[in-house]
Amino acid sequence: MNDDSAPRRRGPFGRPLRIGLSARIFHPDTQRQGVFRRTLQILEQSIAHWIGAQHVMVLMVPSVLGDGPIRRGDIALADYADYLDGLVLQGGADVSPGVYGQTPRCDAWAGDPVRDAYELELLTVFIERGKPVLGICRGMQLINVAFGGTLHQDLPSLCGTGERHESPAYDRHRHPVSLVPDGLLARTLDTREGCDVVSIHHQAIDRLGRDLRIEAHSPEDGIIEAIRLDAPNFVLGVQWHPEFHAGQPGVLNCNPLLDRFLTEVAAAAEASFWLEAGSGPRRSEP
Repeated sequence: MNDDSAPRRRGPFGRPLRIGLSARIFHPDTQRQGVFRRTLQILEQSIAHWIGAQHVMVLMVPSVLGDGPIRRGDIALADYADYLDGLVLQGGADVSPGVYGQTPRCDAWAGDPVRDAYELELLTVFIERGKPVLGICRGMQLINVAFGGTLHQDLPSLCGTGERHESPAYDRHRHPVSLVPDGLLARTLDTREGCDVVSIHHQAIDRLGRDLRIEAHSPEDGIIEAIRLDAPNFVLGVQWHPEFHAGQPGVLNCNPLLDRFLTEVAAAAEASFWLEAGSGPRRSEP
């Protein structure tokens, strides 16, 4: 359902903003039948609807893998970054430990190196173009790894705190977070309705990446729950799933977070337009 009270932000010439959403990749499963034997690239409906409720276009960015019988064309991920105004990295499979210089402690934590390579390239080309990025759950972890950080491969076995962050309740599992005073999230979000978040993860940030700042943590165990890039580019990641907060009383209202992201997207789109035109306003640092 659309939020009719949400502002209708527009890009250049009044067009709707175009938000790219990274794909979840499911590799062929020979133990199943039908479509599951094929490589699947999907988006989770809740995240698409959460973003789209703000009157913007949401477009999934497919990977450019060349592993099928169809010879793909010469469109690259950089072309998607040129066309789109902002990027959301959605949740999903573990980040492969090999990406941050470690080996998996067990086969179950090997992650998905194919998706890692695709999303790291996608993240890089958006940042290079000065376009805002929002990372959700795995997306936050990927941002940290992209800037040289590392992850705890498994909270229950390595830190003894996993039960607070993952549960069979899935999108009904929640725990509190503490926002860093005077941080971007503390200035953006209203915690009066509650500061619980929906949390579904067994990995978490260990060493923080360069130029990243902590925006929130779990008060019970200190696990990092939100980060941002300390740079003019808007790059922010949250460990929780704001798209699952709708209809749950007492959870943190994250619509102001999405509003801030889209405000940054609109400003960046306008600045990019005038920069290409060679005149007009320039975007100032926040």
